[in-house]
Amino acid sequence: MAELATIARPYAEAIFRAIQNQPASESLEHVAASLNALAVIARDPQIRTLAGDPQLPADKLGALLLSAMPQQAGAAVRNLLQVVLENRRLAALPEIAEQFHQLKDAAQHRAEAVISSAFPLEPAQLEALLPALERKFGCKLYTRVEIDPGLIGGVRVAVGDEVLDTSVRARLDAMRVALTA
Repeated sequence: MAELATIARPYAEAIFRAIQNQPASESLEHVAASLNALAVIARDPQIRTLAGDPQLPADKLGALLLSAMPQQAGAAVRNLLQVVLENRRLAALPEIAEQFHQLKDAAQHRAEAVISSAFPLEPAQLEALLPALERKFGCKLYTRVEIDPGLIGGVRVAVGDEVLDTSVRARLDAMRVALTA
């Protein structure tokens, strides 16, 4: 969905810039949480149907969306939502939230590490692995663990577009290529 990413980028950058000098009530974390909540609401098929209704004004739809949020949205989020709805870009809200998270992570020198493992990782294993990964990738990491039985053993770590693959499957693939060359 390159088109949605292109549409979402200016919105994400605008709200990111807008909150740079805001009070603590509009911190990066608070705005990120508000955008996540709006993204979940925007994915709902009934909300998408409502958004497509030309008889429903943007301000009323915005009030409905804000009332469905579990927390109070700050002024920057309310303003962003109003602009998004006036421009009929509700479908872009999940992508706006995603791109905002990327901007927030870059500002905080953090990144998400997606760790794929053939078996569930114990918390102690994850705690032992994380410092080495932070040294390797050069930034603070937060993790998301996914189970992929096809790896057979070992782990595959993706941080942004960098991948560290120490899985048994990757080693077997490398051996197969070496043997057939």
